[in-house]
Amino acid sequence: MKRPNPTTLALALGVALAAAGIAAHAGEEAAMEKCYGIALKGKNDCKAGPGTSCAGTSTRDYQGNAWKMVPKGSCEKTPSPTSPTGYGQLEPFEEVAS
Repeated sequence: MKRPNPTTLALALGVALAAAGIAAHAGEEAAMEKCYGIALKGKNDCKAGPGTSCAGTSTRDYQGNAWKMVPKGSCEKTPSPTSPTGYGQLEPFEEVAS
């Protein structure tokens, strides 16, 4: 019986590990959701409305169109002083005075 080439084994192991990592990452993302109105100034995960581009561009605390990724199911339990409900929202919202 011919012995396996060490390079072939290393390549196969690398592909298997990469595939496992991708699957784990996809599972983590599925367990997260965007939550609007909970990010502090400059601490949003991405897009924060007109005039902003992406992560870290929110201009004020609890901005209604800036979001953070949170564990699924926790957003609407997270306090937000600018939200009409007093908690984070799954969609952007018009802020109320805090």
